[in-house]
Amino acid sequence: MEHGSEAAERDVARTAPDQGRLDERVQEYYSGRTGWDEHARLTVLSAQGPVEHTRTQELVRERLAPGARVLDVGGATGVHAAPLAADGYDVVLVDPVPAQVARAAEHGTFEARVGDARDLAEVGLEDDAFDAVLLLGPLYHLAGRADRLRALREAVRVTRPGGTVVAAGITRLGALVGGGYEAFDASVWRGALERGEAPADMPFPAAHFHDAAELAAEAAEAGLLDVVVHGVEGPAGGALERVALDDPGTPALVEAALTIARALSTTPGVTDMSQHVLALGTVGAGMSVAPGTVAP
Repeated sequence: MEHGSEAAERDVARTAPDQGRLDERVQEYYSGRTGWDEHARLTVLSAQGPVEHTRTQELVRERLAPGARVLDVGGATGVHAAPLAADGYDVVLVDPVPAQVARAAEHGTFEARVGDARDLAEVGLEDDAFDAVLLLGPLYHLAGRADRLRALREAVRVTRPGGTVVAAGITRLGALVGGGYEAFDASVWRGALERGEAPADMPFPAAHFHDAAELAAEAAEAGLLDVVVHGVEGPAGGALERVALDDPGTPALVEAALTIARALSTTPGVTDMSQHVLALGTVGAGMSVAPGTVAP
């Protein structure tokens, strides 16, 4: 006889996320209707934000030549695009939420367009147009592997041979490290930890959680070469979500967290203790596929 907990796990596993509804929730969440401010999360909301932002910028800039042409897909309000543009990089931002694109455009230092990571041709982006493409968010909100591969392949398509694609995932351990598992039944979180399934009733419109190996495999399947996956915040990042940015001890905690993150970013096992992982890979010659398609 099947126990109640086993049935619940089976039902969670069988529930296919509605990507259309997830797309609607992304619009609701990031447009300001829920009160969420993604820019604030990375800048002033807690001590975690500066660790994530600083470390992401460091990893991205290690792969950029001076003046490189960079596409920031899912770039929100320009929290990464603006500092890159300020330092001389030629940046174009694409985001699906018009309200965020409007805020990004206020910077006035880079171009901002409304568009979907799965079809960059729709916003006029041609093959081999950029030295680097950043996907610092779109994969969080795509439940199906086919959609995630479509977004990754679109990034590959618009990146020149020899250029870099940087793709972020939220880790399966991220919520456990930072707290939050207590809000859900254990069977729900088992699906998240074992299969990357996001709880349907999370306020955050998560669609999929990665581990480092899965993100690396998806990046490679999309055509990227020499893929390396880094943990962004390190194992201390999650705890910093509960530390106020204006606390007197915060600067020392942030610097300590950054020191740990830098030292252990590719250490097996430790990588997945970050809240976010970044896959960095190189585009080879002849890697482009038709816009908006998933190659076999």
